[in-house]
Amino acid sequence: MAWRVLEHADSIWKVTCAAERPPHAEAWRLVLSFRSAERHRRAFWAAYPLEADSKAALFHQADRLSDEALAAVLTERLR
Repeated sequence: MAWRVLEHADSIWKVTCAAERPPHAEAWRLVLSFRSAERHRRAFWAAYPLEADSKAALFHQADRLSDEALAAVLTERLR
């Protein structure tokens, strides 16, 4: 299920967020999954510069991200 749905350049993108913690790291990092709802089904993962000591705190911060911030990540990746 999509966490957010964005419209970008006449396409619909479903965004999902996940938390990852690299080995030997104390903080969780936000990772975003972008999946096109179009027939060609483009998809990719992108790290977002957001960290927290717990997954709950990370997801709470992620919920405050604007659609414009997510669209900026999408635009940068599609270049």
